Amino acid sequence: MSIRFTAQARRGMVALAVAAGLAVGVAGCGGSGGGDDMKPGSSASASRTGGSNPTAQEGQSDQPLAELKGSDGLLLQITSAQRDTGGFVSINGTLKNDGAQTVAIPSALSGNETEIIKNGRSLGGATLVDAQGKKRYYVLRDTEGRPLTTTGFSTLKAGETLAVFMQFPAPPANTTDVEFQLPTFASATIKISG
Repeated sequence: MSIRFTAQARRGMVALAVAAGLAVGVAGCGGSGGGDDMKPGSSASASRTGGSNPTAQEGQSDQPLAELKGSDGLLLQITSAQRDTGGFVSINGTLKNDGAQTVAIPSALSGNETEIIKNGRSLGGATLVDAQGKKRYYVLRDTEGRPLTTTGFSTLKAGETLAVFMQFPAPPANTTDVEFQLPTFASATIKISG
């Protein structure tokens, strides 16, 4: 359970840092309305160039590491695969309904293990395959058998997105390329950083 709380604390710290940055940015945009016309123009152009890029702390790039197509117009974009010091790999991404209608998330995404299925819908069926080491890595579980992944979702409306995460045991340090597999989705090779 400590890994789950660590992940929640890390996401909380990232959210706090983003909120603090936004607050500083909003405070910096205020002005008295009178004075030099060049100052507002220069600060506006500075905010346009750096405002929407992800921070290095989030560990995500502009381009996804992989895009996997699933059934009924579902699309999974993997945005980061980060090796952590605790001996695990955290994968972050976005699940999107690219179709024109609301889609029920397939129960197959949870996998077929009884312990994971009893905890509700999740991405517990995801695996990482290390072809070089000839090993398959399954989603980690906490001490109560809950998968360390996004849980509790059932449908996505047309165009709706859902931020998702999964945690796996880390392959050996010399393994950087692994194949990501999720039931009902195409598989893809991703590069682990860190």
